[in-house]
Amino acid sequence: MADDVIELRGATKRFRSTSGGIHTAVHDLTMTVAANEFVAVVGPTGCGKSTTLSLVSGLEPPSEGEVLVAGSPVRGIPDGVGYMFQNDAVLPWRSVLDNVAAGPRYRGESRAAARAKARTWVERVGLAGFEGYYPHQLSGGMRKRVALAQTLVNEPSILLMDEPFSALDVQTRALMQDELLRLWSGTGAAVVFVTHDLEEAIALADRVIVMTASPATIKGSFPVPLSRPRDVEELRLSTEFLEIYREIWESLREEVEKARKGNASRAA
Repeated sequence: MADDVIELRGATKRFRSTSGGIHTAVHDLTMTVAANEFVAVVGPTGCGKSTTLSLVSGLEPPSEGEVLVAGSPVRGIPDGVGYMFQNDAVLPWRSVLDNVAAGPRYRGESRAAARAKARTWVERVGLAGFEGYYPHQLSGGMRKRVALAQTLVNEPSILLMDEPFSALDVQTRALMQDELLRLWSGTGAAVVFVTHDLEEAIALADRVIVMTASPATIKGSFPVPLSRPRDVEELRLSTEFLEIYREIWESLREEVEKARKGNASRAA
């Protein structure tokens, strides 16, 4: 499709293991993500979901196959890619405002322009009044809001998210999921969101990709035909949500069981 901004063509990634052997993290990944599409990726623990993000971001080159962003092969970190990690990257010696302003500053904007842009995003993520606070003065949810503002202030066309809310309590996590959908709406950005939580994947995404047990490839791609805008807590109670959950879980459960049996046999 002309509007596909991410494309993996038979992408495989191998690493040298600590024992000197070769570990295949993912193999023969073939998938596309369109502009303004929210895709969630689920799979067993350790199957290579994060490796997939590393291939798209240019942090790791494929061992075989191709990875394209905006139609061009990835040869480094592409322009327009924002990456939100599981552990936030806020700098403890910088205030909320200066943490968010860091990205525009690195991109050559003046201090005044960067701070003005940062102030807008601090307000948009609900932290107005906390501009002068430091990370140690913030709750976990507030730090995640800072990390989200850090990522979105650069106006990425592609947003890669690696279990960004997994460390939060249930209530804060739901709030951040709603916040993410609100801030992403209308940006046109493509999102690839890695999670272990199938409910989270369905509540957020337009499409859920299920990966197999390691070495991972793509087992299935499931559309999520739920209307937007979404309230993630109310959505989870709907009949449509439960039907989609059952369908995807049937596919995912098989891979989780394979991974569990594989781990048990290696431990023995």
